[in-house]
Amino acid sequence: MPLKTKDKIALFWFRRDLRLHDNAGLYYALRSGYPVVPLFIFDRNILDDLEEKKDARLTFIHNAVSNIRQELRQKNADILVEYGFPAKIWEKLVDEYNIAEVYTNTDYEPYATDRDREVYRILKKKGIAFKTCKDQVIFEKQEILTGQGTPYTVFTPYSRAWKEKLTDFYLKSYPTQKYFGRFQKWHGAALPALKDMGFEKIEIEFPSDHVGNALLKDYAQDRDFPAKEGTSRMGIHLRFGTVSIRELARQARGHSDTFLNELIWRDFYQQILSNFPHVGKGEAFRKAYDLIKWRYDKADFQKWCEGKTGYPLVDAGMRQLNATGFMHNRVRMVTASFLAKHLLIDWRWGEAYFAEKLLDYDLAANNGGWQWAAGSGTDAAPYFRIFNPASQAEKFDPKMEYIKRWVPEFGTDAYPAPMVDHKEARERCLKTYKAALDKANQ
Repeated sequence: MPLKTKDKIALFWFRRDLRLHDNAGLYYALRSGYPVVPLFIFDRNILDDLEEKKDARLTFIHNAVSNIRQELRQKNADILVEYGFPAKIWEKLVDEYNIAEVYTNTDYEPYATDRDREVYRILKKKGIAFKTCKDQVIFEKQEILTGQGTPYTVFTPYSRAWKEKLTDFYLKSYPTQKYFGRFQKWHGAALPALKDMGFEKIEIEFPSDHVGNALLKDYAQDRDFPAKEGTSRMGIHLRFGTVSIRELARQARGHSDTFLNELIWRDFYQQILSNFPHVGKGEAFRKAYDLIKWRYDKADFQKWCEGKTGYPLVDAGMRQLNATGFMHNRVRMVTASFLAKHLLIDWRWGEAYFAEKLLDYDLAANNGGWQWAAGSGTDAAPYFRIFNPASQAEKFDPKMEYIKRWVPEFGTDAYPAPMVDHKEARERCLKTYKAALDKANQ
């Protein structure tokens, strides 16, 4: 049956929380006292900016929304799926349905904050409450503060305070399934097809949404070696919320402090984005680093993008990224450092390239990682830490298994010579950075 327009309903708006279980905003919507209608919007403000129409992330999202619909239909419920510009869609929805309240989970990115502010104004004109909930992090915004009442800007003391604040309360799942009977009973139209939105469905095997305890047991010693299957590959599921951060943190707390630390890094970068929004708008966390004279060399950048730098660990990482949409985290650090410090190319170019290619692209983490590598971010280490790609390869890929997998021509005449000399590039970087920081201190 179609969705009745005369019934007073609560709408729950899915964004980066694509699951029915342990979903904070959905839980509160289901307990609102109104029949709940879930909503998902394929947002043209985002989609229209994607140049690559074979974007596997869209396939992942479409699959996740389809899975939610299948689950809902087993309960004689459904999900409202729209394609367009959120503000216009909300203006239509408030006229079309008798909406009592709208629930959603907080998204901390600058675009999302601006979008939600606009939606709030639209709903307020109609007297409709707009309620946002914390869901994708354990601690948000200013829940973890220094003794001076300011946000942490260095990870280690932040993680210490994070762990001190953590209790079982923060890791409890929201029992949404107890209230599934409160979904509005209705049957909607077919989902918009990807091709109708100008995209192609990609045949790709996405990582599992399950992390084995055996992997976590060996995580600390295996995670830095890219030839091993030693990482969780949970990034895409955390990015789009197909897994619960609370469930993962409970599992990590029981099996791997190192993996728990990785989850804390996510919270850390999200609170950096919330408290220092300039980092999400193309600015360095440390403003002095915006004075660096970068080399805007498109030819050198292209060699980096294609994995043709002559440094095999860098090249292996870039080729893995281009082929699969994934790059091992240790290698992400090396490739990012190489671009920003060996080539002296603006880290924003690399950040944008990763944003285009990574399946698990997340603004807060991607920006945080790139600024960490460039020296302009939150890390306490001085800017003169410069990774040596050759020694990193010797240490973390000693048998060259990872390199040979992605750079099969390494060791032959077909493989290019290094595009820069490590020692010379290091000296150039130190000189350029010092000049910028000296200028900032004048």
